[in-house]
Amino acid sequence: MRVHTLFALFIHVTHFSFCTSVKINFREKEKEVLDQILGPGRYDARIRPSGVNGTDGPAIVVVNIFVRSISKIDDVTTEYSVQLTFREQWLDERLKFNDFGGRLKYLTLTEANRVWMPDLFFSNEKEGHFHNIIMPNVYIRIFPTGSVLYSIRISLTLSCPMNLKLYPLDRQICSLRMASYGWTTDDLVFLWKQGDPVQVVKNLHLPRFTLEKFLTDYCNSKTNTGEYSCLKVDLLFKREFSYYLIQIYIPCCMLVIVSWVSFWLDQGAVPARVSLGVTTLLTMATQTSGINASLPPVSYTKAIDVWTGVCLTFVFGALLEFALVNYASRSDMHRENMKKQRRQCELEHAASLDATSDLIDTESNATFAMKPLVRHPGDPMSLDKVRQCEIHMQPTRPNCCKSWLSKFPTRSKRIDVISRITFPLVFALFNVIYWSTYLFREEAEES
Repeated sequence: MRVHTLFALFIHVTHFSFCTSVKINFREKEKEVLDQILGPGRYDARIRPSGVNGTDGPAIVVVNIFVRSISKIDDVTTEYSVQLTFREQWLDERLKFNDFGGRLKYLTLTEANRVWMPDLFFSNEKEGHFHNIIMPNVYIRIFPTGSVLYSIRISLTLSCPMNLKLYPLDRQICSLRMASYGWTTDDLVFLWKQGDPVQVVKNLHLPRFTLEKFLTDYCNSKTNTGEYSCLKVDLLFKREFSYYLIQIYIPCCMLVIVSWVSFWLDQGAVPARVSLGVTTLLTMATQTSGINASLPPVSYTKAIDVWTGVCLTFVFGALLEFALVNYASRSDMHRENMKKQRRQCELEHAASLDATSDLIDTESNATFAMKPLVRHPGDPMSLDKVRQCEIHMQPTRPNCCKSWLSKFPTRSKRIDVISRITFPLVFALFNVIYWSTYLFREEAEES
């Protein structure tokens, strides 16, 4: 009995030692599998994969992207820069392998030229580069079923045509277009990944824009060489208005209001009023030039052009108002001088007439019959005519505006007083029309 027990123990130890010595090294198995499926004469990367279920149809490539950052959106060059992780997935049945009971989940490659790759390109790209620090940010995963996953991190500068009619109350749509360069839809078809084709990093912050939403779509293009599969994603950006409110709108309003200070200065303070008007006009012109320098030259009128143009007109109008006041002041002074001279001449002429009449009265003995100034009761004028005259002689109702303006005897002072009221009222009316118009158009575009 003891011999049998020792023999069984010996057999168990021997079996355990044998199993330990023949433990499988799966890293070596990965090498064997790679050599088996990608070895010389076994796989040709120049030949595209078969279609669905091994048919001769087009190869299906499923695409999804992860937006890591958007660094800038340039209004002058109408472009934007984005960094993203781009992923493609397709089925290549030539790459199937044994997973050893689920122990080999996938094989990883870093050389894209070892397998067939879709010839995708970004059709609206201006510049782009891969990331190679510390190692190239790219990998290819081959799954046991023959499914291939290709992932790479890239930075792109893409064109973004903009419509600036509502600037800076505008929204811009910037697209990312991906298409096949050489394979037609008979050989290659791109599809968006079902469920979540585009992911965006959380807390994406842009200096002057907000990413409101994004939409995915297809944009297949037909040329004289065939039809090519195309994907696009539209990024909808809303411009942050607070920056422009602080930097443009409020300073322009302040310049316009400062130009109205000249209406309250004395009309004789010519240097002060001229300096104020010219300074505000030049500042407004500089502000307008700075705004236009940060925008591309376009053939249509932008919302900011309307604002700066009207503000510049108000400042220029305040300067012209002083020119009119100065002319009216000099005209009033000239009229006063003429009245004084006329009054002096009348007094001198009346004095000479009195002296002449006294001389005639002393020399002449003739008597003159004076007509009575009071009409007698037997006057032939009818009562109707008298009543008509009384009606026409009734006093007119006083006009409040004329009575108020009569407090200011000179025309120059009246112009200043009228400008103090007219300019603010017209500017307030312009603000109501401007904001109601462009905010309504912004809401219409959003809807």
